[in-house]
Amino acid sequence: MNYRVLLYYNYTTIENPETFAKEHKAFCRDLDLKGRILVASEGINGTLSGTIEATNQYMAAMLADERFKDTYFKMDESEGHAFKKLFVRPREELVALNLEEDVDPKQITGKYLEPKAFREALVSEDTVVIDARNDYEYDLGHFRGAIRPEIRNFRELPTWIRDNKEQFMDKKIVTYCTGGIRCEKFSGWLLREGFEDVAQLHGGITAYGKDETTRGEFWDGKMYVFDERISVEINQVDKKVIGKEWFDGTPCERYINCSNPECNRQMLVSEENEVKYLGACSIECARYPQNRYVKKHQINATEWAQHLTELENQLVQ
Repeated sequence: MNYRVLLYYNYTTIENPETFAKEHKAFCRDLDLKGRILVASEGINGTLSGTIEATNQYMAAMLADERFKDTYFKMDESEGHAFKKLFVRPREELVALNLEEDVDPKQITGKYLEPKAFREALVSEDTVVIDARNDYEYDLGHFRGAIRPEIRNFRELPTWIRDNKEQFMDKKIVTYCTGGIRCEKFSGWLLREGFEDVAQLHGGITAYGKDETTRGEFWDGKMYVFDERISVEINQVDKKVIGKEWFDGTPCERYINCSNPECNRQMLVSEENEVKYLGACSIECARYPQNRYVKKHQINATEWAQHLTELENQLVQ
């Protein structure tokens, strides 16, 4: 393992994010780093891959900068780059909650729970654990007993909370996400909404899985990641597969996007059913004229039509 993947964020003031993003991209290119970094006046959020030496140089330079001196870097070993390209882009927000009045985590945020304390909260009867990620992330893996909000995007979470407030208004609330950044704003918003006892997993699922005292206990499935790996292991104690194959419901941890670019649904699909359904989530999407699976595998029009006919006949039987 000569490469490493970094996951980090820092809510800090950045003057002129556009200029910073341009200069920071040049710095990352010089180190041959790849990945995605978002820059806003409120801070930075990044995930990068590179050699051990390059990532060490990057972290040293960041920590030497007064603005980023307290950045918490989460690290994973890797056999190579986890990204194909490098993107460093300015944004209005690091994570989009689309609130009328934004939340500043430097002013209000839930208390931090280290992994050991979070594990205790997981088994506490008077604590509600809310997954702050999207539904497809939850479906691949989540903490045992955690609530699954019915959301496709993070910005839908406040509305879902308001619609289901009665379930946990008087409870202790603990929330978690991949690396922690979404919880910074979400937990602060919960406090502003009137929830009194709100905490968050410090460092997110990534830190919990690396912690020597917890070793990922009470996590089921895999953790979804936004890079070429798609998913990573978390539980080192008693691993379980909880993902269900889109078509037949069998255990599955293999994510693909629907081959219809207009749909693009993320779904857990076996290799066999990906071939059978031409990479699509339905027969309707398999018919779509710009089907990406058909293009990628150079399936001609006659073969495509024949495959669809056979698939339709199988579904009728």
